[in-house]
Amino acid sequence: MQGASSYGGHLDTSIVPGTVHLVDLEGTLHAKHASGGVADVVLVPAPSDHPDDPLNWSPRRKLLSTVSQSMYTLMVGLASAAIYSVLEPISMDTGLSLSDLNAGTGYMFLAFGWGCLFWQPVALQYGKRPVYLFSMLATLGIMVWVPHARTNGQWIGSKLLQGFFGAPIESLCEISVTDIYFTHERGSYMGLYAFMLAGSNFLAPIFAGFINQGQGWEWVMYWCAIWLAIGFVFCFFFMEETNYDRKPIEAIDSTSASPRPASPSDPAATDNFDPEKATEKARLDTPAPGIDSESCRVSYKTKTFIQKLSLRDKPRPFHLGRLMLRPLIFFSFPVVVYAGFSYGSNLVWFNVLNGTTSLILGSPPYNFASSIVGVSYFSPLLGTAAGSFWSGWCGDRITLWLARRNGGIREPEHRLWMFSLSLIIVPGSLLLWGVGAAHHVHWFGLIVAMFFIAWGNSMGVQLSVSYCIDSYKDLSGEAMVTVILIRNTMSFAVNYGITPWVTNMGYQNAFIVAAFVGLAQVCTFLAVVKWGKSWRVASKARYYRYVKESENLGFGH
Repeated sequence: MQGASSYGGHLDTSIVPGTVHLVDLEGTLHAKHASGGVADVVLVPAPSDHPDDPLNWSPRRKLLSTVSQSMYTLMVGLASAAIYSVLEPISMDTGLSLSDLNAGTGYMFLAFGWGCLFWQPVALQYGKRPVYLFSMLATLGIMVWVPHARTNGQWIGSKLLQGFFGAPIESLCEISVTDIYFTHERGSYMGLYAFMLAGSNFLAPIFAGFINQGQGWEWVMYWCAIWLAIGFVFCFFFMEETNYDRKPIEAIDSTSASPRPASPSDPAATDNFDPEKATEKARLDTPAPGIDSESCRVSYKTKTFIQKLSLRDKPRPFHLGRLMLRPLIFFSFPVVVYAGFSYGSNLVWFNVLNGTTSLILGSPPYNFASSIVGVSYFSPLLGTAAGSFWSGWCGDRITLWLARRNGGIREPEHRLWMFSLSLIIVPGSLLLWGVGAAHHVHWFGLIVAMFFIAWGNSMGVQLSVSYCIDSYKDLSGEAMVTVILIRNTMSFAVNYGITPWVTNMGYQNAFIVAAFVGLAQVCTFLAVVKWGKSWRVASKARYYRYVKESENLGFGH
């Protein structure tokens, strides 16, 4: 997509990365404002005048893009999690041991993380739309191959390739959300992404158990391929390219809509901005590209439907190698490392739940059939929805409330206060799950524990990702790769220890330890609330150096 790759201004390097003036309490900021009930909210990032700027898209166009991204996340997520409830039938049919099968899934999730080092730069260089479509098509082919993988080498190879080609689900979707939504509304759609990502992992075992009983485990994979085909066709026709080279948030120029003081009499200080109306006005008032002699402004044409189907983004200078190396620099940014640690440590409890559900519910005194174990995953599915709603929709409103209390200034750490609920949910749900199983509580108690474990997991996904992006928005594409590398490496390591840990310590002792570890992990957000801004201040010089490098390379976020 065409965009303003250059601008007549400079970076204000005195601004702390992530700190933005989000609420115009006195109505004196010369900036575009939101419309409706949040008319005092400043639009960050400031949208351009181009009708094809994703920030200017109509609500319908944004909704269609969001549905397409959700479709991608759901279909690739289902394919990655469908095998959890059919590992035993696969083992019996292929002769592969459960440890071999689990090792393959571990390698898959490791490839999900490290594959981002390749796909994220490719998406920035050539466009996100072709990467999404190719990812779905390649995953489809692998799901057709998996039933024919009969040796350990073939199994591990299929899982490594599935992880590599499915890697965009981990870090690209979050950046697509930031392409089309403003800061004050971004959390709700990050919450939707968290729901689709975590929810697909809980939804897959529900279907897989019944498909295995009726058609065999091979058809679990074939149905995943069918769903991917449906998703591919939908996304081909309705998913638009969201790459748009815009100036950094901290850029200053005399003609920009960046937040700056204005007199109360200045109409630009009080006018509310409606992206849909602005796009429609641009379409009606500018019949042809060129220069409008009356307004002395460049006029634009919106894309046609056929142009939206293109698999080619605008040409950019070739810097793919440099883009692949840039995420590694963020290992020296404490905020990014914390986001990765927070994401990974919250995901650990998802792995613990998946690794013990069949062991606990399928054994005496519960003796659930495999299909009923699958049905029990409706509980964490609902928990994921509740957690995503809390951290997303509620989080946006609490963040605005805190910004108003802070003189209109929004700090990324404001969103971390949503973790307060995790201080109770994480240890409480782990104790109910493990200690309850050890003492044979009623099965409904375990279902409730599954609900709250999933609630905590989905909160960890959304809040960790949002904190990273809010802190370093103009380098979020690279920073998110670092977050996912940390997260998936942690997940890969923990997967190998879950079964022997629970077996050797017993449910009660293992989950008492887990509860205290989980509580300690959640408490780290308090330290970040206190010192997070000082970390961002300390990283300011390096952050702006890399932002300038991005501009010189011809890439913007």
